[in-house]
Amino acid sequence: MVTRLTNRNEAALAVLELLANEAPPCQVDGLIHDARQAGASDEVLDELEKARTLSQEVHELFGRRRRREAGLSALIDIARELIAPDDLDALLSVIPRRARLLLGTDSAYITLYDPSLPHGRLRTSDGVTVTLADPPAHQQPGPMWTSDRTADGTPWSPPELARVMAADGVHALIAVPLQATEHVFGTLYVADRGIRYFTPDEVSLITSLAALVEVAISQAHRIERDTAAITHLRQRLNEVTDRAAALDAVQRDQSALTDQVLGGADLATLATAAADALRGTLVVLDPAERVITATGPVDTLADLDVREGLLDAHTDGAPRRLDEHTWITPITINGGDHGGLVLRRDLPLDDTAVRLLRATAQSVAVVRLVESSTVAAEGHVRDELLDDLLIPRQRSPRTLAERARRLAIDLSMPHVVVIARPEGGSPGRAMVWASSYAFRTGGLAKPHEGSVVMLLPGDDATAVGRTVAAELSPRLGHPVSVGAAGPANDLAEIPRVHREAARCLDVLTLLDTPGRVASPRELGFLGLLLSDDHDVDGFVDATLRPVIEYDRTHYTELTRTLEAYFESGGSPTYAAESLYVHPNTVSRRLARITALLGQDWQAPARAVEIQLALKLHRTRKTLLGDD
Repeated sequence: MVTRLTNRNEAALAVLELLANEAPPCQVDGLIHDARQAGASDEVLDELEKARTLSQEVHELFGRRRRREAGLSALIDIARELIAPDDLDALLSVIPRRARLLLGTDSAYITLYDPSLPHGRLRTSDGVTVTLADPPAHQQPGPMWTSDRTADGTPWSPPELARVMAADGVHALIAVPLQATEHVFGTLYVADRGIRYFTPDEVSLITSLAALVEVAISQAHRIERDTAAITHLRQRLNEVTDRAAALDAVQRDQSALTDQVLGGADLATLATAAADALRGTLVVLDPAERVITATGPVDTLADLDVREGLLDAHTDGAPRRLDEHTWITPITINGGDHGGLVLRRDLPLDDTAVRLLRATAQSVAVVRLVESSTVAAEGHVRDELLDDLLIPRQRSPRTLAERARRLAIDLSMPHVVVIARPEGGSPGRAMVWASSYAFRTGGLAKPHEGSVVMLLPGDDATAVGRTVAAELSPRLGHPVSVGAAGPANDLAEIPRVHREAARCLDVLTLLDTPGRVASPRELGFLGLLLSDDHDVDGFVDATLRPVIEYDRTHYTELTRTLEAYFESGGSPTYAAESLYVHPNTVSRRLARITALLGQDWQAPARAVEIQLALKLHRTRKTLLGDD
């Protein structure tokens, strides 16, 4: 049934009734059609057209409100969903999907920025059909959008992102920066492959989503940092707990070792208990690196530089590694060298094991001290004995010999004095080596003004001095100057030999020849002058013995030929005239002399010594009536 509308008010009221009943726009169109069929006036029809236009605007307004309400509802759902993920990767997998669904676009992706790179790093995407490169960082302070990026010329940036969008056929695009405390840390993109005019409500909605994303990502970062910090603290707590437990175990082991020492345990029992606590094998060495006791095989020590390692350990006062599974630590009593402790085990030597190894060395030192009441004072006793032997005093030779015997030193044998002066390195390291060497060889050693004075068994001062220099210098890593003299065949000669050794060392200093070995024999006629007893026979024998012996056994006149050669100014012809022989005879004799004395016998320094020896030899024969 068609109602006839007679005036403008009735027409407006009819449209309002339809709007009040939430009638669709088509019913308003039907109302106008019916009014036209019923013959309504032009005024009424004009009013209905105006009302229809207004009703359409009202419908659009209601639609926008419904969409806004739906968007806000969706944002609430998204907010709930963003709370759920436990880590950043899970969170980032949710964001592009929800952003794309929120606006109904074809694709979306999110980038986070690396301060070390000039562009963003793509973390995740949704709906993208091509491989995305790392896009540039979004530098705008607010959102940017376009309905058709290919037509409006908007500078969306560098070619990398433009190529990606072109490959994916993107036209419409919104880019919203993600920031925290005014610092942009990423960008949220939503894109459509068709031309699309984004409404202010859509831009506002995606901006609101970006705000939620900012909070969620910041929270995820904080959770990751807090989780990492908690994990680190838990690890540190575990380490401290483990270390405390290890220290408690070391304390118990140290107490057990102390109980054994106080209970009178011998060295073998103590070493066995300590080896079990250290989970390895132990070898106890005396100062001469001889094995005192061992809890396992000792044949492997032959392949190791035990002497060098023990010297380093004494110098550093700490265990030193000999190989991958072997360590050595010093045994000291009152600062003196009393051997070492060798540990072999498959496990690494950590701090707790080092503490227990040092405690074991101290326990071994106490046991050795208990076993021999003289050990603690032995170093001082040895120093006092050496002082009494080197410095002339009114001491009974029998008393000195008895004191030496108690220290296992036989002064009835020939001894030499060696003074070694390191030309660099640690003097303490040199003294540790000298004490050990003297103990091994049955001698004595003590420091004196930066040098080491040693009284050692032997009858060849030069050979002993060279041995000392050859062993000590590599261990110090520096040259060692050595003055040596002797032998002394009785106690009364030791002070004189000591003075000669000191003079030989002084000669090396005056001649500025550090790192050499000097003895009276090595110094030639200088040694003869420096010697207290002026050993003429020794000098002549050391210089001319091969020639003199050859004359004696072959009944030749090589000695007389040498005298004539030097008296004639080194001329074989003039020498032949004075000897009344042919010059060829002199040449053959000189060749024989070269074979006996060496190629350098005519060198200036050597020639002076030979001429002096010839004169002394001739004078001695004249005085003895042997000429």
